[in-house]
Amino acid sequence: MLKRFAIFLICFQFVSCDPAALQKIMEGVGELSETPLTNAQIGNGLKEALEIGIGKGAQALSKQDGYYKSAYKILLPPEARKITDKLKNVPGFTNLEEAILEKVNRGAEDAAQKAKPIFVNAIKQMTFNDVMDILMGSDNAATSYLNKATYTPLYNEFSPVIIESLDKFKARKVWSDAVNVYNKIPFVEKANPSLEDYVTDQALKGLFSMVEKEEKNIRTNVTARTTDLLKKVFAKQDNR
Repeated sequence: MLKRFAIFLICFQFVSCDPAALQKIMEGVGELSETPLTNAQIGNGLKEALEIGIGKGAQALSKQDGYYKSAYKILLPPEARKITDKLKNVPGFTNLEEAILEKVNRGAEDAAQKAKPIFVNAIKQMTFNDVMDILMGSDNAATSYLNKATYTPLYNEFSPVIIESLDKFKARKVWSDAVNVYNKIPFVEKANPSLEDYVTDQALKGLFSMVEKEEKNIRTNVTARTTDLLKKVFAKQDNR
């Protein structure tokens, strides 16, 4: 602080007649007095931001109705609606579509509770080059990186969780029973009773969308940078 003040006095003597020049010099002094961030700090700052986004996203989706009554609601694929429409007049299957929708979304909400550590492990594998590309990239650069680099392993790890969750709510059994009844109808194209692949894919899309939302918030909303490290790291992005 004393060093900056001394430089200020020296500068003032030479440029007191030119306030604009003085301001420019002081801005330069401020920059020189800031300790540059190390590679480790930059990497840790971005990874911290991603963990915050993932934590908020997973928490929001894992609450009751986090999927079911939100913009991330998992809907049945078009081919599934053919089945529900065909069976709605069959006793026992009148409310099949809504029953399946609720069970599917409850399963995704249940699985979302276990998503964060899977994402965090992927974040830890990022190199410094990955971090810099993301930091200086677009508002969804981190989410795009995670989607591209980790979607397959995430899917492989997430799918068993989805299956377990669907079975917890008996979603797969209800769907399988409905498909088996449908497949007995004459002249219809046989349907696949498997539900877990579709739900896993849709659940992950919702999770990535939520992470993208949080990433953009931290990039563009200064008040969302809740730690000193986040403020310093993203100040670098702001000045790109």
